[in-house]
Amino acid sequence: MQRPARDPWVVFPRRVPDARLRLFCFPYAGGGASIYGRWPDGLPPGVELVAVQLPGRESRLAEKPYAEMGPLVEKMAEALAPYMELPFALFGHSNGGLMAFELARLLRAQGRRLPVHLFVSGRPAPQVELTDPPIHALPHDEFVAELRRFGGTPEEVLKNEEIMALIEPLLRADFALGETYAYDPGEPLAIPLSAYAGATDDEVPTCEVEAWKEQAAGEFRYVEFPGGHFFLHDDRDRLLQELGRELRPHLARLAHAPRA
Repeated sequence: MQRPARDPWVVFPRRVPDARLRLFCFPYAGGGASIYGRWPDGLPPGVELVAVQLPGRESRLAEKPYAEMGPLVEKMAEALAPYMELPFALFGHSNGGLMAFELARLLRAQGRRLPVHLFVSGRPAPQVELTDPPIHALPHDEFVAELRRFGGTPEEVLKNEEIMALIEPLLRADFALGETYAYDPGEPLAIPLSAYAGATDDEVPTCEVEAWKEQAAGEFRYVEFPGGHFFLHDDRDRLLQELGRELRPHLARLAHAPRA
């Protein structure tokens, strides 16, 4: 499948001409492709990272963000298809984990190539019922107070009215993605699945991350990292070491396989 000359959906922090495996990375609520910009430094040779850039953020700030998971995943499956000619893995943190999971299920439903590995991070398993009240439709002041409590948005941004006017629609849409998500029960995925959790995450209890085991028909691995919800930043080096450890067996297998 031919790729567009300039594709807004993908960012390659570093091209790897002899890549054997692509790692697609999906952002958390409010995050953009840049959160994965330094990750290639910690990945094994042969892995090419593809940071997925969603509408409404960074280089796509002027575009309308998606507020429903189904239409977003359908569009991603179409947009990312030209980059799935190589074997690939999926990684997503928080909302991104849900995107990666639903994308894997859609690829299965479409009879397409499946990821060699699915990594979900800092997100309750999809079958877990969320009990916290939704925040995406709260009045402005209450919404900002909840953002402050989550801790993912810098205080200088929360206090800047002009910046908030730009990004608040995106943040509301991103929270709606997770808060309005309705799990459709289905067969577990027959691929290796790894679930990562922050040991002191106040928003996502570790037991809710460990519950991803129910979605794995194949190998399942659960790993806890020190830190709270944003351990992927605070303990990035250790997380990348773990990712590399889990990706190396796939790379070793692919080294002896003919290229697609």
